[in-house]
Amino acid sequence: MKKTDLTELQELKESYQMICEEIAKLIIGQKDVIDQVLICLFSNGHSLIIGVPGLAKTMLVNTIASILDLTFNRIQFTPDLMPADITGTQVIEEDLSTGRRNFRFVKGPVFANVVLADEINRAPPKTQSALLQAMQEYKVTYGGETHDLALPFFVLATQNPIEQEGTYPLPEAQLDRFMFTTMIDYPQAGEETEIVRTTTSAYQVRLDRILNAERFLVFQKLIRRMPVADDIIDRVIRLVGLTRPRNASAPDSVKRFVSWGAGPRASQYLILGAKARAALLGRCAPNIDDVRAICHPVLRHRVITNFAAEAEGIKSDDVIDELLRHLED
Repeated sequence: MKKTDLTELQELKESYQMICEEIAKLIIGQKDVIDQVLICLFSNGHSLIIGVPGLAKTMLVNTIASILDLTFNRIQFTPDLMPADITGTQVIEEDLSTGRRNFRFVKGPVFANVVLADEINRAPPKTQSALLQAMQEYKVTYGGETHDLALPFFVLATQNPIEQEGTYPLPEAQLDRFMFTTMIDYPQAGEETEIVRTTTSAYQVRLDRILNAERFLVFQKLIRRMPVADDIIDRVIRLVGLTRPRNASAPDSVKRFVSWGAGPRASQYLILGAKARAALLGRCAPNIDDVRAICHPVLRHRVITNFAAEAEGIKSDDVIDELLRHLED
């Protein structure tokens, strides 16, 4: 890496530490979740966050957007939500001087740097697709006109693992557009005590802004420029290949319990996420530990288990645990 890159890498590490300190003012615990969300954002990826209500999913996303000085919009997905409610719509305006009427595009809530798609599986597939198109192409097309989204652009979608009646689960092809699936669990006893104490007091938190959109884009490009050893790439490709039951080298557990494995996008996200993790920790190149650290969020929604797995209580995380044993040093 160039000398200027090394300077920026040190600045990124210091910024990451300050970001974590600011988040800790509002979010108690959940370090792994915070790290995964930040790695995803700096990798220019989108994340699906799964957790029961009341675990500060919305607060976490809003806090990160505020610290990074990024625009933020929250969309509550409901069964009657229409695509235009997300992307925007055209309205008729009349010019008072000439009397002429023209169409004007009114931007929807997707036009923000950080978009929280709350309970994304509550909306019908047509509405989900409108958001997923923006995630893939970073633009919105309406009425024959294309409107670019401001960069950086992230979608952080949430799902509730309970109350699945009346929901529209995302198809595997659409899930694949999310870089990470992050699981939020209940806080530890000591953490929950601190949460109750701070949230029921008169104390008000004041957050400092650490970065802005322009600087954030610089760090994203820095991560892209980081070198990766061929050996790391080879191990990642071999690992992803082992998730596919038709692969002759796949473990027996994969052949028995997996219907579909991960595609090439998983390999790309494992390398990109490992680079981002290494950069945030101030290292010039990723190692195999960086890959291990992000295997579960990258592969969790890409390793599709079958009925045999469901009958025996085998989850995709269990399969990934066994696959990681093949990721030898």
